[in-house]
Amino acid sequence: MDDRTAIVTGAGTGIGAEIARELARRGMTVALVGRRRELLDAVAQELGAGRALVVPADLARPEAPREIVETVLKEAGRLDVIVNNAAALLLKPVGEWSIEEFDAHCMVNLRAPFFLVQSALAALKRSPAPVVVNVSSAAAVMYRPRQTVYGLTKAGVEHLTKNLAAELAPHRIRVNAIRPGPVDTPIHRVVEDPDTRLRELGKLVPLGRVGRPEEIARWVGHLVDPDSEWMTGAVVVVDGGRTLGPPEVA
Repeated sequence: MDDRTAIVTGAGTGIGAEIARELARRGMTVALVGRRRELLDAVAQELGAGRALVVPADLARPEAPREIVETVLKEAGRLDVIVNNAAALLLKPVGEWSIEEFDAHCMVNLRAPFFLVQSALAALKRSPAPVVVNVSSAAAVMYRPRQTVYGLTKAGVEHLTKNLAAELAPHRIRVNAIRPGPVDTPIHRVVEDPDTRLRELGKLVPLGRVGRPEEIARWVGHLVDPDSEWMTGAVVVVDGGRTLGPPEVA
């Protein structure tokens, strides 16, 4: 069993909650970070006593990364793994974006991961097996109407991943990223007929369906495993082939 302590942002639902379950199954203490305490409490109860810390936080606040790290170190005494999963997602035409909306995406999707790692740097250097995993998106390398800002920030996440990996390698801090395709999460279910929406989305994926949160979480588990100790600076694509383009019609 892995006795390390991990932070997972956006841990209340979807991919983040499943990542928390995966790391807890491996024996880790998981600090659940998110804006809605009731969702975090539900995941914590599921993980069981001693397996979870609930850390409500709005990552758009400049002070949030430092406060999160301070809380985890106070409660758990150590910090070994960071999974930057939380993200702002708004899809709209370029002409309709406000400066406030643009800045909100940059704050949550880029600034928060950077400063969370910075705030945790001393603790990570003390860890016997420190790892950072950033959750990117197929939008980082796909160019579609309405996803300009979201894709821009996710491309930045991948750039951040590789640069941090290069800079932190002398300290044995590994930094990798996951690039999921479309996954069945609550964000895709805020439409009138979500099942139809997900089926139609799945038709754009060469393997014929959208992903499941646990399929992404398992790869995060692989990346944080000490057996992956010689892997850093990688972007692991787990997208059913989505970034290859839609299936050809025979």
